Amino acid sequence: MEIERQKVEVVSPGKPRRFVFVLLPDFTLLSFAAGLEALRLANRMAGRELYTWVLAGEGGGIMRCSAGTEFHLDSDLPELGRDDTVVVCGGLNVQAATTKRLMNWLRREARQGVRLGGICTASYALARAGLLDGKRATIHWENHDSFAEEFEEVSLTRSVFVIDGNRFSSAGGTSSIDLMLTLVASDHGEELANAVADQLIYSSIRTDQDTQRLSVPTRIGVRHPKLAEVIHKMEDHIEEPISPAALAQEVGMSTRQLERLFRRYLDRSPKRYYMELRLERARNLLMQTDMSVINVALACGFTSPSHFSKCYRAHYATTPYRERGSHGVPEDRAAR
Repeated sequence: MEIERQKVEVVSPGKPRRFVFVLLPDFTLLSFAAGLEALRLANRMAGRELYTWVLAGEGGGIMRCSAGTEFHLDSDLPELGRDDTVVVCGGLNVQAATTKRLMNWLRREARQGVRLGGICTASYALARAGLLDGKRATIHWENHDSFAEEFEEVSLTRSVFVIDGNRFSSAGGTSSIDLMLTLVASDHGEELANAVADQLIYSSIRTDQDTQRLSVPTRIGVRHPKLAEVIHKMEDHIEEPISPAALAQEVGMSTRQLERLFRRYLDRSPKRYYMELRLERARNLLMQTDMSVINVALACGFTSPSHFSKCYRAHYATTPYRERGSHGVPEDRAAR
């Protein structure tokens, strides 16, 4: 038996807005499904069809997500109407999924004034096509560093989602809900967006001012304000590291006090913790970009390639060159 529900009165002249979800190979299922469900529930709560959608992808046929589930596509990359909204859904291996044909299609539709966006890692595809130049954007935090290195003309943020004119992006995961509910509120009012959030058991709709990752104290499991401040400064100064003495001075303590603080809560020295942050950043760049090993070293605060290689091997039990080769990016390509 269907439970009677309270409909939300929506005044919406004109035909439903169509969303074209473009699925890339190995797209993230959660990000796609979360966005689509928000639109479905908007229709349900309004009691009529406010939104329609189709699934598209290069070549048509079937597209597999990173979880292995296959989706039957409605079409190849289609001709669009000016009022359509394109949502490119990315996930793993987005660089390989961003083909020349996809980029040309995105550029062509952008010239017609179509609203375009990407969820999870698909901001990369839009940026490669030149559609985020001079725009604010976001991408999943794991891909943030490599994106920032490759697309300096994009104003990259760490927000859960960004809407900048007729471009939008979300960081993946449940942030697709926040993005879609913001679009629904813009189209049909906050009452409908809040009703959809209730249906999704989504207690608080985030804004573009909310950031992706947990706060430093939550991530490290320690709620010490000065320790959190120092770690935040370390994360913001990877390319040009700050000495422990300077860090201690900036938060109003001695170097010895800072050492004790790190030993007590993190069981390592500030220098060691800082080195691990820099090596983690370097590993992300090696796996996600075509940057040469030398440029990766410089981007992570190592002035000597040999010192970088030595530190990397000590931490990861392999060299940067072998790490790069194991992920299918030959060094001759990376050095271009």
